[in-house]
This record gives sequence, structure tokens and C-alpha cells, in this order.
Amino acid sequence: MILRKYRWFVTVLLMISALVWTSAAMAQSLDVFKGEKGDLRISGGTAHIPVMKEAAKRIMTVNPAIHISIAGGGSGVGIKQVGERLVDIGNTGRTPTDDEVSKYGLKMFKWAVDGVGVIVHKKNSVRNLKKSDLIKIYSGEMTNWKELGGSDNPINIYTRDEASGTREVFWEKGLGKGAISAKAKVVVSNGAMKSGIATDPNGIGYTSVGHIDDTVATVTLDGVAPTIENVKSGSYKISRGLFSNTKGDPTSLTKKFIDYLFSPEGQKIVVDEGFIAVK
Repeated sequence: MILRKYRWFVTVLLMISALVWTSAAMAQSLDVFKGEKGDLRISGGTAHIPVMKEAAKRIMTVNPAIHISIAGGGSGVGIKQVGERLVDIGNTGRTPTDDEVSKYGLKMFKWAVDGVGVIVHKKNSVRNLKKSDLIKIYSGEMTNWKELGGSDNPINIYTRDEASGTREVFWEKGLGKGAISAKAKVVVSNGAMKSGIATDPNGIGYTSVGHIDDTVATVTLDGVAPTIENVKSGSYKISRGLFSNTKGDPTSLTKKFIDYLFSPEGQKIVVDEGFIAVK
């Protein structure tokens, strides 16, 4: 009995010590922003926005003299704008190409891993697809849900614009670089994709796994569901890194923001927002 009580005491003590250490580490992460001032401009990939907003909120709460603005636009926009010094950080949901790195002198920082999941309306009974079926749907070869065991209704395809890193990863790893029908409806962000599918009973689209919630239904591909656990294990293949890119080595406030994303607190935000931490 005494031994059991001792073990319980040691376990509780270790838990308290871990909490104290974590809290201290998180406080230290934000301490570096005290005494700073200025503006930080961020644009690009839309999957990144929840993490960016939460990080910015915490930083600006600690120090109101710092102002952080966050815009979307897609990975291509992020690269172009940071390359032209219109913003300090350009976010991408894909690895910048060698040409982009060379042209703009980019430095890349991957702070999370994400998947791209196929989604349909919650009332759609089709919840399982073969990758070959997905390719036929997006090429326009397969046009009615009844061909897949669903209702006798047309399939409405949703996609992202060509500046989107989410689109590029989905096109490459989900569609095997196959065609996307010209009839597909183009939406501007992960959020807009989710909203579009949530209101279209015949729609099919794709979005960041970190953005998926109960407003839509997910579709398994070859029997594998688009979950964080499956992305992490590697069994779900449509995955990508989330990058923040700078023109040259980051300095000052930009460097501190990127360092914060890799800190214990920053990586906890990554996990809390539905992504996979890299540290």
C-alpha cells in the first residue's frame, strides 16, 4: 500500500513538473516580443491562416506595439509578394520550386505537416472512392453520383485556382496530375471550399485536413480516411508541408515570429489547429 502511494506521489510530481516546465517555456517564447515594435505583413496559403491568426493574437496581446496583418491569396501569391518585398512572410502549402527559390532568393521554413482530404455534402451517401474514380470525376468522365452507388444527380466538381498550393498537392498526389474539368467551380480558399460543399448536396471538393469539421463529410480513398493520424502514419498519401518563406534570411520581428512557430507554444498551436507538429 505504501509503495502504491509513493508511486502515485511520484507520478503526480512528474506531471506537475512537466506542466511548470511547459508553462515556463511558453512564457519564454513570448518574452522575446517584449520591447519590440513595428509591422509584420503575411500573405499566401489559406491553410496556414488559423495558426497565423492565433500566433498573431498572442504576440499582439503581449505587446500591442506590434501589428501583424494576415492575408490569403494562395501559395503563388505568397511567393510573389514576399519575393517582391510586398510582405515579410509568404506562406505556401507546397514546397517552392527551384526556379522560385532562385528567382526570389527564398528561405523556406516548414513548421507543420497537413493532408488534403476529399469532402462531400453530409447527405451524400458516397463516402468511399477509389483513386481511379476520383480521377474520372475530376476529368469529367464520370458525371453522375449513381455511377458510384449514390443518388441520380449530377456531380458538381469544386477546385481551387492555380495559385493554390492545396490544388497543386491534390492535383499531383490525388489525381496523378490528371485533368481537371473546365466545368469545375473554382473557389478561393480552404474555407470557401468547405462552405461551398456544405451547401451543395451534389458537390465534391478537397480541403486541408486541418480545416475539416462536421459541416462536411470526408471520403476515404482506397479505404484510407483523411485523418491527422493517417497523414502522420503515412498511410494517407495526399499530404504536404506548410511553409513560411522569406526573401533571404529573416531578421528582426520576422525572425522572431518564425522562431515562435517552432517554439513549444507555437507547435502546440499547430496541433490545436488540427495539423501535425514538426518538433
